[in-house]
Amino acid sequence: MKRVLAIILGGGAGTRLYPLTKLRAKPAVPLAGKYRLIDIPVSNCINSEIVKIYVLTQFNSASLNRHLTRAYNFAGFQEGFVEVLAAQQTKDSPEWFQGTADAVRQYLWLLGEWDVDEYLILSGDHLYRMDYAQFVRRHRETNADITLSVVPVDDKKAPELGLMKIDAQGRVVNFSEKPKGDALRQMQVDTTLLGLSPEKAKLNPYIASMGIYVFKKEVLHNLLEKYESATDFGKEIIPDSAKDYNLQAYLFDDYWEDIGTIEAFYEANLALTKQPHPDFSFYNEDAPIYTRGRYLPPTKMLNATVTESMIGEGCIVKDCRIHHSVLGIRSRIESGCTIEDTLLMGNDFYESSPERESLESNGKCPAGIGPNTTIRRAIIDKNARIGKNVMIVNKENVQEANREELGFYIRNGIVVVIKNVTIADGTVI
Repeated sequence: MKRVLAIILGGGAGTRLYPLTKLRAKPAVPLAGKYRLIDIPVSNCINSEIVKIYVLTQFNSASLNRHLTRAYNFAGFQEGFVEVLAAQQTKDSPEWFQGTADAVRQYLWLLGEWDVDEYLILSGDHLYRMDYAQFVRRHRETNADITLSVVPVDDKKAPELGLMKIDAQGRVVNFSEKPKGDALRQMQVDTTLLGLSPEKAKLNPYIASMGIYVFKKEVLHNLLEKYESATDFGKEIIPDSAKDYNLQAYLFDDYWEDIGTIEAFYEANLALTKQPHPDFSFYNEDAPIYTRGRYLPPTKMLNATVTESMIGEGCIVKDCRIHHSVLGIRSRIESGCTIEDTLLMGNDFYESSPERESLESNGKCPAGIGPNTTIRRAIIDKNARIGKNVMIVNKENVQEANREELGFYIRNGIVVVIKNVTIADGTVI
């Protein structure tokens, strides 16, 4: 795997995850109480012994850069690195990144300097665990120009995804973006050709792109030069190259979730609390998910009732009830609170007792969740200050709302409190 260079596409402005992306790049969004989205593909690379990794992004990349610098230091690896390549305007490229392919094209001069055989193109907003070494080996065994990682899907999921057809040799011969009706039925394939059992193949007669690709080095350079106006891999470059190049499909038959929307992100986080066996687990010694080590103290729980929840390090939880929730690092919850079906992202800092007392005496909210507050079906972003006797329960069952001036949004009925905001005492949402 020393001959592979990984390129993680950090995405655009992250509008589907807004307001979580208001102050940070999409790959820097916190995940599962202590990680960030970028930790998933980077950890998969490291576990696959791929240690030359670039992350392409163009929006709010400061916190992402800081996280990667502190978390991934390959002092013992030869040529190992994880680096952010932010969008830049030059005389040759006066525009910002226009899409996935354009992002790679603008840095092709730098990527081409590496003596590698393949480029591994990854997405920064998926939750899954994958051995990329098997993926690359399949690419080499079939002498493919491009190999696409695909997941088997059923009739329910297929109309919402980009589908493809393969021939008897596993070569990709046709693409269709979110087909319906007869067009959908024409995209059915025999997924036993890719290694699925007959029973599973019957239930999942379609294959959908995961947005993960392996390119031969020279093929990627040729395609980006040939289709110089194309901006997207999945919608333009790869479908257009099917007739002239050997495109192969690699079946990934395991948990994979696109968490690029607020609802999907929320559901994927809370699914981690499921017992006894969540669909995705961070408890895997053979393929761990890495992140920045913070050396925080253990979490302290004082007369708290906690059920079906995950709690990060360094939290202080007092005389409250927490159910089916994920609490991020340094979360602080005062007495009398009820937290249900909620993702708390925690805090970037601690406030000492004198600091908290001073804030309260001046009528201000300390960081964390104030006394006698109830929160249900919500995402509370980092460093939020929630006052006492607050109700965040979406009382009117609103599905969509923009209340940025008040410090929150509602997406698919989920209340999202913006990073660093204060919700005053007695507020009802």
